[in-house]
Parts: sequence; C-alpha cells; structure tokens
Amino acid sequence: MMPPISPPWRRLAPALLLAALAALPACVQPPPGGPGSPLSREGRYAPPGAPPDTCWSRHTSPAVIETVTSQVLDAPAQLDASGRVVRPAAFRTETRQHIVTPRQEHWIEIPCPAMMTPDFIRTIQRALAARGLYRGPVHGQMDAATRKAVQRYQAPLGLDSGTLTLASARKLGLVAVAG
Repeated sequence: MMPPISPPWRRLAPALLLAALAALPACVQPPPGGPGSPLSREGRYAPPGAPPDTCWSRHTSPAVIETVTSQVLDAPAQLDASGRVVRPAAFRTETRQHIVTPRQEHWIEIPCPAMMTPDFIRTIQRALAARGLYRGPVHGQMDAATRKAVQRYQAPLGLDSGTLTLASARKLGLVAVAG
C-alpha cells in the first residue's frame, strides 16, 4: 500500500508563511533601550545624526527572491534500429532561488506622535479621499483602511509602507514645508 501523497500546497506552506510574514508592515518602532537599539542619549528613537525634536521609523523592505524551475534531461530517449522509441527520455526538475534585491533597512522621518491627533488623521483621510485613495469613514483613527490608503499614496513615490512619512504629509499639504 502506497503512503498518501500530500497536495503540492502542503510542501509550499512553509515558503508561503515566510512570504506572508515578510509582507507584514515593517515600520515597527521597537521599545526604547535594549541591546543594539538606536536610542540616543536624549532618549529618542532616531538614526545617528538626526536633528533634535524629529521623529523617525525604521522601514525594512523585504528581499526579492526569484525562483527558477527547469526540467533537466536525465537520460536521453533510447531508440531501436528503426528509430522507434524504446524508452522515452527521463527528466528531473531542478529548482533554484537567488536574491534579486537584498533586504534593505532605512530610516523614514515621520510626524511625531503629538501631531497625530484625531483632527490631523481626519485631515489625512480627507486628503487621501480627495485623491481617490481612501473610501472609508472620516473618523480620525489610523486604522487598516487609512494605512492602506497611505501605502497606495506612497508606493509611486518609492516607499511601499503604510506609515505616513513627513515628506508625504508635506506633499499632501498637511505639514508646512521646512524653509
């Protein structure tokens, strides 16, 4: 009796899980302190040399990995004297992966938490709705729909993140441009 053959998706499940985890929002601010934390002497989370009274988030772009599957000839077909196939060719499947773009981490300047009031978030929602990127209620909460709209706005600008950058807030006309 042969053992049951598992469906192909079961073999892919670990890779799919890793891909799903990599797609989660990567702009997470770790708790202050701790080994290797970029917490400065002033007690703020920022990159080295950041101006005082600025707020930052670290954004991680996942690696882009290409998988190539090919069929490789293992044994050529065997022919008899008349040219008829006695045994067909045998092939094996080879799968290779290589990193197209490595994982990247960079800092993005963000509006400080004190600025992220319900009124300011409502303004963000209205600005994104005016551009056709947000269709939810204007309630002043930075919920998943609002973050997705922020991500849709920022992706063409080169940042695929739902964390609103200060540059995007300025481009939306929500924050004064530093002069």
